Amino acid sequence: MGTDHHPSTGLALGYARVSTTKQHLERQLDALSAEGIADERIYVDKKSGATVEREGLAALLAYARPGDRIVVHTLDRLGRNLREVLNLVHDLNEKNIGVRSLADPLPINTADEGMGRIAFLLLALFAEMERTFTAERAAHARAVAETAGRRIGRPMAHPADKVDYARLLKGQGASLGEISTKTGIPKTSLHRYLQDGA
Repeated sequence: MGTDHHPSTGLALGYARVSTTKQHLERQLDALSAEGIADERIYVDKKSGATVEREGLAALLAYARPGDRIVVHTLDRLGRNLREVLNLVHDLNEKNIGVRSLADPLPINTADEGMGRIAFLLLALFAEMERTFTAERAAHARAVAETAGRRIGRPMAHPADKVDYARLLKGQGASLGEISTKTGIPKTSLHRYLQDGA
C-alpha cells in the first residue's frame, strides 16, 4: 500500500497502525476504504507504538502535499502519546495538510475551522484529564494498600527471606554479581528488588 506518484493535490490519504502483531488492521482498513480511499493511498504500520521507526507513517508524511488530508480511524493511531499526536497535527496544519479521524468520540477534521478545531482541543483536554485521573487513582490505591500493610507492584518471584538477604549483602558493599551468586537471584531481578528496598 502507498504510492510514490502524487498525481494531484487535495488527496485523502489513509493511515492505519496496530501496536502488536496480535492486533488486526482490518477494522481500520475497512473504515478507510468506506471513505473511498484507494488501497494505494493507505499507509500501514504493524509494530509496537514504542518503536520509533514507523516506515508507513514516514512514507505518508513524505508523500503528503499541501491541500491533502490524512484520514485515520482514531487520532491515537498517529502517535505513541498525546503530546506526539498534538505536535504532529500542529506540524501538519502548518503545512496546510489536514487531519481527519473517523471514530473518535468527537470526530476530528482540522480542515473545519470551527467545530473541528474545538473538537480537537477538547479531545486533547479530555486525554490529559484522563491521564491525571489515572495517576491519581493509582496513587490512591498505593496509599490505601500501604496503610493496610500490603506491598504494591508486581509480586515477588523470589522468597522474601532471600530478597532480605540480598539487601543485607548490598548494605555490606557486595557487588550485584556476588549477591546473585549467594542468593541465586538473577541480576535483573536483583536490580529491581534492591531499588524497591532503597
